Amino acid sequence: MEFTLPQDVQVILASKSPRRRELLAEMGIAYVCLTEEVEETFPKEMHPRAAVVYLSRKKAEAVKGKAPENAMIIASDTMVEVDGIPLGKPVDEADASRMLWMLSGRHHNVHTGLCVMWGDKVLVGVDSTDVFFRSIDQQDIDAYIATGEPMDKAGAYGIQGKGGALISHINGNLDTVIGLPCDLLEKLLKELIGR
Repeated sequence: MEFTLPQDVQVILASKSPRRRELLAEMGIAYVCLTEEVEETFPKEMHPRAAVVYLSRKKAEAVKGKAPENAMIIASDTMVEVDGIPLGKPVDEADASRMLWMLSGRHHNVHTGLCVMWGDKVLVGVDSTDVFFRSIDQQDIDAYIATGEPMDKAGAYGIQGKGGALISHINGNLDTVIGLPCDLLEKLLKELIGR
């Protein structure tokens, strides 16, 4: 999927995620990365779908002051939700094990929020995908945690890596689970530049 922006627009990706970088590059968008540490907290009563939008906007606003004046900032946040419970990144291996047990043999939702800022314009959106885990046991969980992959992933797994073996199937967009819903991003960009 190739998407063309006006030549004078500098795109800033407010993310350190290699997966998001790959997806943006696949869209044919030239960008530079600029990140600022953001406390990833949100009001407790906020639904995970709203929380990822809130956090993506927070990430975009955090880099706005450091970005060139005409830069377009893209920020994203991903959260796993099971039984209405949001699962962020695990704090340690025990937490990763707890999350993976919660997901084993069940279906859950992955929500990815997007925020695109350009000048005084701000557009936000969210996309969700249903993910179905196969049944796994403690041996599977321990072996997966030993790879180190779960430790920086929402819900303690990466679908595009070794964690893909834990998944039975999905209903929705794979790139939403990876962390950058490309169709939604293209829609927001078109709206932003008036196409």
